[in-house]
Amino acid sequence: MLDFPKPEMIEVGEVSLEVFQAGSGGIPLVLAHGWPEHAFSWRHQIPALVAEGYHVIVPNQRGYGRSSQPEAVEAYDCHQMTSDYNGLLDVLGIEKAVFVGHDWGAILVWHHALLNPERIAGVANLSVPFRPREEADPVAFWEQMLGQEFYIVHFNRQPGVAAKAFESNTRQFLTNMYRTKQWLETGENQPAGNSIISMAETMVERGDLMMSEEELEVFIEAFDHSGFHAPCNWYRNFTRNWETTEAVEQKVIHPSLMIYGQHDMVPQTDMTGYVDDLEVHTLDCGHWIQQEKPDETNKILLEWLNRRMKPLFN
Repeated sequence: MLDFPKPEMIEVGEVSLEVFQAGSGGIPLVLAHGWPEHAFSWRHQIPALVAEGYHVIVPNQRGYGRSSQPEAVEAYDCHQMTSDYNGLLDVLGIEKAVFVGHDWGAILVWHHALLNPERIAGVANLSVPFRPREEADPVAFWEQMLGQEFYIVHFNRQPGVAAKAFESNTRQFLTNMYRTKQWLETGENQPAGNSIISMAETMVERGDLMMSEEELEVFIEAFDHSGFHAPCNWYRNFTRNWETTEAVEQKVIHPSLMIYGQHDMVPQTDMTGYVDDLEVHTLDCGHWIQQEKPDETNKILLEWLNRRMKPLFN
């Protein structure tokens, strides 16, 4: 896998995670990837973080790569997914770590901060801001406002359809997804279900592939192995996550860093009142922030880590 760390399989409760580690003895950082990604999406950050003395821990989360793929949809809810973080820290003998997330990884890290605050020293998230629990079922709301073809609604109401389409042409789907200005020039903020399925059927011309062909092969090989059904199950837990977190206080108490992409389809959000100790940066890029702007991302992340996290661990 190019110059990426070698994987190891680690048992965490009822599942096994494929984990990539680098550095030792320093402050532990858990890097959480999003959808449809892989631990390899953090390839640009690992050397920079290790060079600064951090212990970097990068799991392929359940459903991805060679990690376990439980059959039950509810196995991918926020409680099960964040319990994997706890189990991973337990196996490695780590009391608490700094968690860094992108896309769905950011969603899970925000949940982790609410559900297991004692295991977190700090939060650094990319693309997806903290959103407090909605007053109503979010999938039903999106269906009413955006229709059945909105991609999250589509994944929930027509389970398996999109995953099958993605698996029919993994190379083309990922080549279309991993572009520098994804959906931006269409004027859409989010893809509809039928348009995201078309990403496996029709080549997208707008934007540029934001990685080399050699790097793309790593993602293609991983999804040729794992498929897309389990990763799509993360989306099928929006309603369950909403139902099971009614009593959870919507307050992130940890020092937090947020990095947005100026041209990301995920909108920026005012987190005042929910994430009080917050620092925000915006980069001139699309959704795949740490891959599109690795040097800029590393600079912001390391400056914040060195300034805010190192004193907590000394």
